[in-house]
Amino acid sequence: MEMDKKYSVLFVCLGNICRSPAAQAVMQAMVDERGLSDRFYIDSAGIGGWHIGDLPDKRMRVHARPRGYELTHRARKVQAVDFEDFDLIVGMDAGNIDDLRYMAATIEQQDKVVMMGDYIRQYPNYDHVPDPYYEGSEGFELVLDLLEDACDNLLNRIIEQNKISK
Repeated sequence: MEMDKKYSVLFVCLGNICRSPAAQAVMQAMVDERGLSDRFYIDSAGIGGWHIGDLPDKRMRVHARPRGYELTHRARKVQAVDFEDFDLIVGMDAGNIDDLRYMAATIEQQDKVVMMGDYIRQYPNYDHVPDPYYEGSEGFELVLDLLEDACDNLLNRIIEQNKISK
């Protein structure tokens, strides 16, 4: 993997076709925009393996495109090695967090797991990123709004805590 000496972040949702690939694209765009591409490795995965190899949900791709995000990630399932390889594992909701902490083999690995909702600032009514799968257009737009807010705050926190610079 190309994670050597890079700060690595894994975004996780249930199936890796809506929220986590969108978070991956949003965070990658922010990293690129700040000129930090060579300092970060961003990926996403799902708790379940139902969609392995699939592109993100077409509705998420359609809503992400006007914002400048091309979602080309192919769905994959979280693996045990991810807990060793990634510096931070970000779950989208409480169910994802519970599953990830259960999958972690050690306390140190559990400590890598954080909730995306902890970084949402502009939308105080949300403490998680809701699954838009069974929603209409507004659900996908809301997810992108929440992710743009949370990724910006998360990236600032990572840069500050790890003294990352260009």
